[in-house]
Amino acid sequence: MQRRTLIKAGGLLALAQLSGMSTLSVLQAPGSELAPSERMPVLFIGHGSPMNAIDDNAYHKSWQALGKKLPRPQAILSISAHWLTTGTKVTGMSHPKTIHDFGGFPKKLFEQEYPAPGSPEFANLTRELVNYSHIQSDDSWGLDHGTWSVLLPMYPAADIPVYQLSLDYDQPPTYHYEIGKQLSKLRDKGVLIIGSGNLVHNLRDIDWSGSGKVYDWAQEFDTKFTDWMNKGDHTSILNYQKILGKTATMAHPSYDHLLPLFYVLGLQQKNEHITYFNDTFDMASISMRSMVIR
Repeated sequence: MQRRTLIKAGGLLALAQLSGMSTLSVLQAPGSELAPSERMPVLFIGHGSPMNAIDDNAYHKSWQALGKKLPRPQAILSISAHWLTTGTKVTGMSHPKTIHDFGGFPKKLFEQEYPAPGSPEFANLTRELVNYSHIQSDDSWGLDHGTWSVLLPMYPAADIPVYQLSLDYDQPPTYHYEIGKQLSKLRDKGVLIIGSGNLVHNLRDIDWSGSGKVYDWAQEFDTKFTDWMNKGDHTSILNYQKILGKTATMAHPSYDHLLPLFYVLGLQQKNEHITYFNDTFDMASISMRSMVIR
């Protein structure tokens, strides 16, 4: 138990003694006051271009269909490739802003807003559940396009509370995977957890010609990771840089878009299976492979 948890527990016990409350009622598990729900699935979504939020293409349509098929969540926790921080943070505000963290796109995209409420309650529960690392509360971020570009088609009414968990880029894959494991209880409280990134993401080598080709190294990386995931070989996944070498570097010159996947795989239970969708490439070097775990 971390020092901050011990201090908090000690303070609560003292309060209980003064007020006549029972010790048992105070030392409940985090989130025990929240109603249980059907266990929610976990998603990894290859979000690709922000234009997928508004273009009437196959990706947009698949997200629309997904929102209709899934059980309705009590809240959504998004782990987006586009919020990199020192340390790990969680948004704690009641009304997160829509962040247009891109440039060079049409005015219509910048006009999009996703005014979903936040969830201070679930943000606090998230902080309580994770003792692998100290999770800081943040009131300055909001919903970046890794989150809202996907949720706009999925849940266009924007009436489900949404909050985000950041990525500490300086930490190894195991760090993200272990935090993912500790978030599992959120699923039983009605929280839909979404990792939003891309299985292959190399913007330097994008093919603008529309030829439909896929680079060999991109296909190799996508195929290898899919094989590991199908086998439940998380050890190889966590050591992918050492195993795949140059192919790993080509697939992810920076690995921000892969980090959300480690959380998703950490959340996978032994009896759960993966269903893939959008298992195609965009512009030769971006894998849009997405998956539902349940």
